[in-house]
Amino acid sequence: MAKLPVSFYQDYDVISLAKQLLGKQLFTFVDGELTGGMITETEAYRGVSDKASHAYGGRFTPRTEVMYKKGGISYVYLCYGMHHLLNVVTAGEGTPHAVLIRGIEPRIGIDIMLHRRNKIKLQPQLTAGPGALSQALAVDRTLNGKAFTGNEIWIEDSDVVISHQQIVATKRIGIAYAQEHAELPWRFYIRGNPFVSKPNKG
Repeated sequence: MAKLPVSFYQDYDVISLAKQLLGKQLFTFVDGELTGGMITETEAYRGVSDKASHAYGGRFTPRTEVMYKKGGISYVYLCYGMHHLLNVVTAGEGTPHAVLIRGIEPRIGIDIMLHRRNKIKLQPQLTAGPGALSQALAVDRTLNGKAFTGNEIWIEDSDVVISHQQIVATKRIGIAYAQEHAELPWRFYIRGNPFVSKPNKG
């Protein structure tokens, strides 16, 4: 399948785009090793107006600078000093919207992902959850700011069609600091797919 064009990421409706990413294929090519799979779970972060966003209130720091660039690049940051989290920067330049990739269903390079995660057999824990999938795909800060049309990390279209009925919308995870915005139903996942982090309602 073809890589998604830059224009795909220019959508200013980050909620819609977070849903559209479900079913697409995410790949990395790191140290000569290709790994990837189908995106199963995402979370939307709506820039300066979203209390859960790193760019809330127009916050602009060396870390968040990449969020303000033209959509179609990666935003990778270290969470709790141990987990790298992968985000897709969306919208046009100056609008810091982003979609966190929370889960994938492994398709390519499963043995490599098992080795990176120190796992013996394929189970949902391999790539369910943003920290787990980043470790499985060898995503770290060296991939921050990379174009999703490049050859290190990219997203391809898919012949999988995820219908509206297949998408579950729930509140985002681990953002109690966001006050009332913590309750917004901006986490999306494919209903019934095992490669989804908890809580999974179906």
